[in-house]
Amino acid sequence: MLFFKVLKHPLARGMVTYSVLWPTANLVQQSLDGRSYDALDFVQSLRYGLYGTFYVAPTIYGWVKITSIMWPKINYTAMIKAIIEQATYGPFAGISFLYIMSLTEGKTAVEAVKEVKLKFPTTYTVGLAFWPFIQTINFACIPERNRVLFVATCSFVWTVFLASIKNNCISNQN
Repeated sequence: MLFFKVLKHPLARGMVTYSVLWPTANLVQQSLDGRSYDALDFVQSLRYGLYGTFYVAPTIYGWVKITSIMWPKINYTAMIKAIIEQATYGPFAGISFLYIMSLTEGKTAVEAVKEVKLKFPTTYTVGLAFWPFIQTINFACIPERNRVLFVATCSFVWTVFLASIKNNCISNQN
């Protein structure tokens, strides 16, 4: 019963959701990359789960709280919130993902910065097409208590893409 009481809090729901969705999305990406079950990197998936649970869910929760305070009326400002999020949280999230996940792989800070410089432009460009649409729906139609959960669900597809970027399946070839 305590577990279900804890899940009434949006942050806890988001953390539980990300703890499942992010490693699962990573495993889906690995499978799409042609790996057999025996070749799947479960340690990599664990890193995705830890990152999603303890970094992404809390930062998204914080962002949702801030935007709800700044713009309490969700209907007529949904698109504005989505654009502001993509301009502010989007770069923060993309850079954080590439940098922190590189460090968890054992790369140095210099190597992590290099990977951010190489892969962030592609990540952000695709994010500009994906996230404003998702967040307009989120801010316009989804009650605040369910916004982190909604974004977590949509992030499954996004995380498959991020895992592709991170695993060099897709990158900026400049």
